Amino acid sequence: MSSKKIYLIRHGQTDYNLRGVVQGSGIDAPLNERGRAQAAAFFQRHQAVPFDKIYVSALQRTRQSVEPFLELGIPVESLAELNEISWGDYEGLPMTPEQNQYYFDMLARWASGDLDHAIAGGESPNQVVARLRKGFARILSPEREAERLILVCMHGRAIRMALSMLCDTPLAEMDQYAHQNLGLYVLSRANEEGPFHVEVANQGPEERDF
Repeated sequence: MSSKKIYLIRHGQTDYNLRGVVQGSGIDAPLNERGRAQAAAFFQRHQAVPFDKIYVSALQRTRQSVEPFLELGIPVESLAELNEISWGDYEGLPMTPEQNQYYFDMLARWASGDLDHAIAGGESPNQVVARLRKGFARILSPEREAERLILVCMHGRAIRMALSMLCDTPLAEMDQYAHQNLGLYVLSRANEEGPFHVEVANQGPEERDF
């Protein structure tokens, strides 16, 4: 029997993305016009893929990004464990030069292995991965064996951490996994227990598609 294959995408653009404002798990922003166009373009390209199940986070921008697939009758489940990292006190704030420097200093700490370090009021990488493990344990559970081909819509930083976890690569090296709005990763594995490997990396709808 073939193993499970995961289509993993980031949500479409929101006005927060457009304006460079920190979003995170505490901001439940909807897609903007461009984000809806990105979702439509992704659907046009992949509507023939016979997904057995769709998983989204508890934030509306992920469900809106896969809405065209839901109209086909594909079952969907929302898991809060798939939410974006909490950026704490910085959510809702524009990225000023000072905040950019704070952010890059934090990324450097993570890259050096300080994965318990959290932004003020927010989550650390280890905290996010702990809940991602719970979410993907449900998705990959033996009870859901019939779900062989699934679409999962998440968030940028959480995707980097999820890929590190699923592909068994060091969490400190999470930034190797680039992302963009509606960027697609296709993951597969040789057996039910081993790590996933990346078949397609960060493939996004072309500008001409929308």
